[in-house]
Amino acid sequence: MTKGPKLNLFDLTMIVIGLVIGLGIFRTPADAASAAVSPAVYFGAWIAGGIIAFCGGLTFAEIGSRYPVTGGFYRIFSYAYHPSIAFAINCVILISNASALAGVALIGSEYISQVIFKSEPSSLVKSMLSIGAIVGFYGINMLGLRISTRVLNFLMLIKLGMIAMIVAAIFMPHLYHPGNHFFFRGSSANIQLLLSFGIAMKAASFTYGGYQQTINFGEEIENPRKNIPRGVFWGIMVIILLYLSVSLSYYLLIGFQDLKGAKGIASIVAEKMFGITGKNIASVLLFVAVLAYVNVMLLSNPRVMFAMSEDGMLPVSFKKKDQKRDVLTVSLTVFAAICVVVLFFADTFEKILSFSIFLDSIGMATSAATIFIFRKRTKHLDNTGIYTMKYYPWIPLIFVITYVFVWVTIGISFPKYALIGTIVFLSFLLIYFLAKRFMKKREKV
Repeated sequence: MTKGPKLNLFDLTMIVIGLVIGLGIFRTPADAASAAVSPAVYFGAWIAGGIIAFCGGLTFAEIGSRYPVTGGFYRIFSYAYHPSIAFAINCVILISNASALAGVALIGSEYISQVIFKSEPSSLVKSMLSIGAIVGFYGINMLGLRISTRVLNFLMLIKLGMIAMIVAAIFMPHLYHPGNHFFFRGSSANIQLLLSFGIAMKAASFTYGGYQQTINFGEEIENPRKNIPRGVFWGIMVIILLYLSVSLSYYLLIGFQDLKGAKGIASIVAEKMFGITGKNIASVLLFVAVLAYVNVMLLSNPRVMFAMSEDGMLPVSFKKKDQKRDVLTVSLTVFAAICVVVLFFADTFEKILSFSIFLDSIGMATSAATIFIFRKRTKHLDNTGIYTMKYYPWIPLIFVITYVFVWVTIGISFPKYALIGTIVFLSFLLIYFLAKRFMKKREKV
C-alpha cells in the first residue's frame, strides 16, 4: 500500500468532478436533442449517462485496487487478455483520444467562427480553424513549452463560470422559448425509440467521459471501502445535476426543436441574457478553453505512447526525445498527425462523435470486463482492505452491456464510421502479429 498522505472523501469527490466536466456540455446537448424523438428521450439519456458513469467509476476503481499499476490501461489489458488485444485496444484508445481532441477543436471553431464571420462558415473553414489550433500548439510543444497551473485553473474557471451562467438562465422565464408545450411526444415504434435513445446516449457518453481515470487512485485513498463508492457517488450526482440543469436551460431558452442541430448553444444562451456582446465574449472564452484543452491532450497522450514503446508495444522510435527541450518528438508528431487526419476525413463534429464513441465503446467495454478476470485471479486480495464494489456482478454488467448497446446502435445508424472503426481495430491486431513474426525472423538470422 502507498505510504504518506491519502485522498479523503472530499478530495476524491472533487477529482471525479474535475475528471468528468469538460467542454462537451457546450455542444453535445444539441446532438442529443437531434437524436431524441422526444424531450423525454433527451433528458433520459443524460440521466442514464450519469448512472452508467457511476457504474463505470466503481468498476474502474476496483480494477485499480486489485491491479495498481502505472503507465496506462495497456498493462491491465496485457495482464487480463492476450498482448495482441492489449496492443490493438490501446492503439484504438489513442485514436479515440485523438478523435476526441479533434472534436473539441471543432467545438472551439464553431464558437470563434461566430465572432470572426458574419454568416455560418463551411465545414471546411471550421476544419481549417481546428487544424490551425492543433498545428499551432504542436509547434509550441515542440519548442518545449509547458502549460502552467494558472492556465489550467483559468480553464476550469471558464467552464464553471459558463455553466453557472447557463444554469442561472433557468430562473429567467421571460427568456424561455415559446414552443415548449409538451414533454412526451406521441408513441414511436419500439425500434425507433431504442435507436433514438442509443444515439442520444452516444452524445451523453462523450460528455460524461473521464471517470475511468479513477483506476489510478485505488491505492491512494484512505478507507477505500467506504470512500470510493461515496466519492464516486457524490461526484457523479453533482455532475448529473449540473448536466441536467444545463440541458434544461438549453431546452427552455433555445427550444427542443431549435436545439436540434444548433451551433454555439452556450453563446445563444449568453446572447439571450446579455445581448450580442455577451455572445461574443462567451464565444471567445470557450475558444480559449478549447485551446488549453488541446494543449493538455498534446502533452499527455504522447507520454502514453512513450510508455507503450518502453514496454515494447510500439517501435523504439516512439521513445525518441529531444533532451534539451524535453520533448517526445516522434510521439508528439504522430499523435498530432492522427488528429489532423481525423479532421480531414471527418470534417464535422457529428461524424467525429460517431467515430470516436464507436472506438471508445470498444475500449470501455473491454477494459471494464477485465474486472471479471481480476476477481478470479486476485481472490487472495479479498478482505485485505482493498476496495470491492457491492452488487457485483450487476454493476459492471450494466456498464459493459450499455457500451455494447451504444456500439451496436452506432453500427446500425452510422455503418460507415463503424466499419472504419472495425477496420482500424483489426488492422492493429494484424500489425501486432506481423511485427512479432518479423521480430522472430530477425532473431533467427
